[in-house]
Amino acid sequence: MYNIKFGNYSSISIPYLKIVNNGKIIIGNNTTLGKHTWIAAYGAYANQTFKPTIKIGDNVSIGNYLCLTAIDSIVINNGCLLSEYVFITDHFHGTDPNQGTPASQNLYSKGSTEIGENTFIGYRATILSGVKLGRHCVVGAHSVVNKSFPDYSVIAGVPARLIKTQIY
Repeated sequence: MYNIKFGNYSSISIPYLKIVNNGKIIIGNNTTLGKHTWIAAYGAYANQTFKPTIKIGDNVSIGNYLCLTAIDSIVINNGCLLSEYVFITDHFHGTDPNQGTPASQNLYSKGSTEIGENTFIGYRATILSGVKLGRHCVVGAHSVVNKSFPDYSVIAGVPARLIKTQIY
């Protein structure tokens, strides 16, 4: 049905909302994705072609209503916990008013998006194109993350900013 590689003891809850797979989607071992999940690896959009990859590591727990869309690369590393209604992407639509509606414009990427090991992403958080979060980060609820942060960062806000760094 779908060309998705599921690791041992991994699952996606039913009903899932949408899976678009014109790329490579790998889900690691012992990983769960909640209900109404939308995972999209877009191989083509309008007149553009892409070679997207989505990799979700081992022991990742994702709540309901995840929206994960890629034209480049998204990596969610081992041990991450994502709350409900989380949106992660590696691209965005053009916004040139001379090029028609946003939905009819080309897609662009600032680069891959990566979530470091053992990171927690709070309720309704958004992670945008080109963002790399370090290991053991905490992203506050309703945050919009549009830039990268190092290991052990606690971030929150719109746009997200560094609240503190936890050193262990």
